[in-house]
Amino acid sequence: MYYNSIIDTIGNTPLVRLNQVNKGIKGTILVKVEYFNPGHSIKDRMALKMIEMAEERGDLKPGGTIIECTSGNTGMGLALAACCKGYKCIFTLADKQSKEKIDALRALGAEIHVCPTNVAPEDPRSYYSVARRRHEETPNSIFVNQYDNPGNTIAHYETTGPEIWEQTEGEITHYAVGVGTGGTVSGVSKYLKEQNPDVYTLGIDSYGSVFKKYKETGIFDNNEIYSYLTEGIGEDILPKNVDFSVIDEFVKVTDKDGALMTRRLAKEEGLFVGWSGGSAVHGALEYAKDNLKEEDMMVIILHDHGTRYLGKVYNDDWMKDHGFLDSQTFTTARSIIEQRDEEDQLFTIDQNMNVEEAIKIINSRGIDQIPVVDGDDFVGSVSTGKMLEKLIHIPSLKNKTVSEVMDEPLQFVAIDETLDVLSSMLNKENKAVLIRDQNKEVHIITQHDLLNAITK
Repeated sequence: MYYNSIIDTIGNTPLVRLNQVNKGIKGTILVKVEYFNPGHSIKDRMALKMIEMAEERGDLKPGGTIIECTSGNTGMGLALAACCKGYKCIFTLADKQSKEKIDALRALGAEIHVCPTNVAPEDPRSYYSVARRRHEETPNSIFVNQYDNPGNTIAHYETTGPEIWEQTEGEITHYAVGVGTGGTVSGVSKYLKEQNPDVYTLGIDSYGSVFKKYKETGIFDNNEIYSYLTEGIGEDILPKNVDFSVIDEFVKVTDKDGALMTRRLAKEEGLFVGWSGGSAVHGALEYAKDNLKEEDMMVIILHDHGTRYLGKVYNDDWMKDHGFLDSQTFTTARSIIEQRDEEDQLFTIDQNMNVEEAIKIINSRGIDQIPVVDGDDFVGSVSTGKMLEKLIHIPSLKNKTVSEVMDEPLQFVAIDETLDVLSSMLNKENKAVLIRDQNKEVHIITQHDLLNAITK
């Protein structure tokens, strides 16, 4: 027997029992090892389906160009299919994606555009916006849009779900997967619940993502959004492929916990998986500790292969630099904030304030970097150095409003980020970050704060 092309080998991945990392937890814990797909990730399934549906609609014609914003794995699946079918590819990626992913896509002939992570989805520099713009500029092209493309969910309803049901002989009771674009969680869960409505679906989310709170409250809370490192799960938007009605519960996982479990799976189970797979297992096992019974069977999706993270979670120096791999206790943003005096409140300026007036206030307070607000929203920032540089070149700016001269907003980061992570985010261009505490109050942490924490 032989296959006509590599895309014919997509699917039918193995289900493997966990034996070590789940010790002490009741029930049977199985993982669906999706790196057995030819592109080494679960995204091969939906990439092929979305292309086939575009062909059937007549949207994708011979010699056409496939354009997509991707965290890397969808791009790999699209690129493999494009190679076999004779299409070109243009992909946009956020700058937090690993170099290995970018190099792999270029090796398959794709044109790559790396875009900043810390911008709003509607910002013209975001990887969403750049992909849409390239589609508008490129004749005979399609913008795949995996976030809203129904083919994403259909692929998993037609393949991944039935495979899991057949492989477990219908005994599955719990299904867990990291949630990003939403196709995997929604398509599989819809199929499984049609077979047995009692199958419990667990979505794994990242801190800094909107999914968990939206599921629990129906509120899209911008205050939940901040920068995080884990690739492939969590979102700052609500993709149409995320069907919250078939997701029973979300569990959030920190960058560190996901990274450490990723390494444990390799060392203890021989499963050389990607970061999101480690996050999925950690979150699923945290739930299982208190909720699984002896007769239960949980299936967890392992999304992709570890080779794409050699420079990150499998690199000791990178892990140590981010406070993920060391026995010492690291100072956190929380501890820095708790040690401050009560009068040390965050100072902000309104975007409609006159620049000259803002400069006087900044000078009187001796502050180097200040967030700019529009009501309760943080819309920008100003720093004395950059403000001075702009005024030297264009003195008339002093008569403008702050909104006309401000820089990008400061990043929001998790309150329990360690000193190592915070220091990696602060540099010559970005001298401060923002923290939102459990009471929704906002605090600023500067390079000066980190120096004080180090010397205490």
